[in-house]
Amino acid sequence: MEENSQLKDISDNRKIVEMLRNSDEESFDAVYRYYFQKLFAFACQYLSRDEAEEVVQETMVWLWENRDKLIAELNLKTLLFTIVKNKSLNKISHQKVKQKVHQEIVEKFDEQFSSPDFYLETELFELYQEALKKVPEEFRKTYEMHRNGNLTHKEIAEKLNVSPQLVNYHIGQVLKILRAELKDYLPIMVALGMIKL
Repeated sequence: MEENSQLKDISDNRKIVEMLRNSDEESFDAVYRYYFQKLFAFACQYLSRDEAEEVVQETMVWLWENRDKLIAELNLKTLLFTIVKNKSLNKISHQKVKQKVHQEIVEKFDEQFSSPDFYLETELFELYQEALKKVPEEFRKTYEMHRNGNLTHKEIAEKLNVSPQLVNYHIGQVLKILRAELKDYLPIMVALGMIKL
C-alpha cells in the first residue's frame, strides 16, 4: 500500500519536486528507489556496470544537493535521464567514440528524448543565449572556442595570438556574467550540459 502511494507521488511531478525542495527525505528515498535501476540500466548502454553505478550515484547526490534549485515545470524523469546521459558521455574519453555512442543512444531512445518535456530545455537554452549577448564580443568568442570547440586555453591562445592568461581571464569573466545572469537556473543548466564551469 505504501509502495503504491509513493509511486503515485512520483507520477505527480509538481508534487514530488515540491517535496524534494522542502527537503523531504522520504520523497527522496522514494525517488531513489523508483529511478535507480532504470537509470542504471540506461547508463549501462554507455558504460561498464561499475561506472554506470557510479554515475547514477553521482546523479542522485546532485539531486539531493541541488533540491532547492529544482524547477517544478522540468520533468524529474527527463532531468535525471539527461544528467545520467551527460555524465556517461563525459566518461567516454575519445571524441569519435563519444559521437558514435551518442548517436546509437539517441537512435535507441529517440522517442524518450523527443518528449515534450524537453521544450523547457529549449527555454533554458534561450535564457542562456540571452545572457551570452551581454558578454563583450571578444570574451564571448574566446568562451565559445572553449565551450563549443573543446579547445584548451593554450590552443585558444595560439589561435588568437594572445597569452593563455588572457584566455583564462576572458573565460573567467564570461562565467562570472553567466553565473550572475542565470543564478536561478545554473545548477540545472550545468547538469544538462548546457554550461561548463
